[in-house]
Amino acid sequence: MRSQVPAKDPAHAGTATSALWQGFAGSVMLLLGSFGVGWLASSSSLIRTQLFIVARTTPVAVITCTVLLCVGALLMLRAWLRLSQHLREWDGSSRPLLLKALTLWAAPMMVALPLFSRDSYAYIGQGRLMQQGLDPYTNGISALSNYFMLGPDTLWTEAPTPYGPVWLWIEQGAVWMANGSPELALVPFRLASLAGVVLLAVYVPRLAELHGFNPNRALWLVVLNPVLLINFIASVHNDSLMLGLVVAGIYYASIKHPVAGILLVTASIAIKPITLIALPFVGLLWAGSQAGWVRKFGMWAATLGISAGVMAAMGVVNGLGFGWLAALQTPGTVWIWYAPVGLFSHVVGFAVTLFGGAGASTTDVIQSIGQVASILLVMALAFFKVSMPPFGGLGPDLPVEHRYGQAVQRRMAWAFAVVVLLAPMIQPWYMLWLLAFFAVTGVKDGLQLRCVLYLSAFFTLIALTDQLSIFQGIPVGVVRAVAISVAVIGAFYIMFWDKKTRVLFMPGRALAQLPHERAQ
Repeated sequence: MRSQVPAKDPAHAGTATSALWQGFAGSVMLLLGSFGVGWLASSSSLIRTQLFIVARTTPVAVITCTVLLCVGALLMLRAWLRLSQHLREWDGSSRPLLLKALTLWAAPMMVALPLFSRDSYAYIGQGRLMQQGLDPYTNGISALSNYFMLGPDTLWTEAPTPYGPVWLWIEQGAVWMANGSPELALVPFRLASLAGVVLLAVYVPRLAELHGFNPNRALWLVVLNPVLLINFIASVHNDSLMLGLVVAGIYYASIKHPVAGILLVTASIAIKPITLIALPFVGLLWAGSQAGWVRKFGMWAATLGISAGVMAAMGVVNGLGFGWLAALQTPGTVWIWYAPVGLFSHVVGFAVTLFGGAGASTTDVIQSIGQVASILLVMALAFFKVSMPPFGGLGPDLPVEHRYGQAVQRRMAWAFAVVVLLAPMIQPWYMLWLLAFFAVTGVKDGLQLRCVLYLSAFFTLIALTDQLSIFQGIPVGVVRAVAISVAVIGAFYIMFWDKKTRVLFMPGRALAQLPHERAQ
């Protein structure tokens, strides 16, 4: 269905190229801003060079870098929105432009200092544990001499690693290659993050098209999303490779290459074990739409057996066995205000404490209930009978198996959603776990799309106002106030004031709709 927007509609003035270069400018600003407030190890040689001394110890320079970060990220958000308006048809000519945008938007961040997260320095510490023959599943980074010189987040210095054996090998290899240089050790982690983004750029469109949805729209919605680029490339999170591998695995399981799918999902588990959630759904895809319970249980057993066998072999090679299973609880030790269970448990715990009760125990009980509920809901989503959507929902030309695959993967998307929503801690990049699978199984225009846009704006703001590396002599409160002010004002301008983008957030004033989900 072609939109009937007049040519002079301000929401569609300009060209897609202008949006592309606007996003590139935003990415360059993030690179420049990282010089002043990006994360550097205390032992880094860069910290003693004149450029970084001025950028990181001069109040004016630090505030300037902070403003550059905020404006840059907001420019990327706006460019992403404008790109969707310019490419309303999402036809074959969209793909080259989207890939060019992805390349230009990611490239500057590839050489930026890590932004909004110190996880990359925790990776280095865990690699050093491996290099020294220490078990990272029982030892925190604090077991290292002078561990604080790396600058990892103090929340995790005492905690065991929550990562799988493949990521531990990447960490160990990065430390070995760098030979003591934290800057060089970051390179393999950035390349791993980039590899994850590339996998998503390849397999998200393929999965969307398999289910009858426009692959170019899915590519835009997921892979060019500023939340993904900022958190996966700029912040150097290993969730990028984890998600890329599991999406690739689900694709191969969907096209009847189950062993390849299982191996890829297992590789994802060996990065970060949360993707264990995907295994029962791979078994359902392998069983097929006509399978009875005997075949389903057989395929579940085969899926688990292959995956467990591969993980066991990895455990034998690294000598750590299944130690990562005990470390699965590591991320659950903290909470954040916008996580429903985290907020509710701490508000109730605080109230119980005021009345003389055991507030901390109450908080723990509520969080444990949330965890148990998430496990039960995942089991229900995996084991209850799968109902396929009607033909009208995806088009009459789609085979039954593709409709079945769409239904199974939608169940899997909800399984990831309940695990995230019932956890006390929700990181901004957790949104991307859900977005990838909801996008390839259908995000409709209207309310569903607006939810994605609002969440993207929200988690972009969270990143900008969260972790900034600020020198001790600089007033932290002032810098944070600047970041919050610029980020909030800029985001509200894009959502509610900018004549070209506000139509996407305000349904009553929508002058145009993005194209329908159906493949062109």
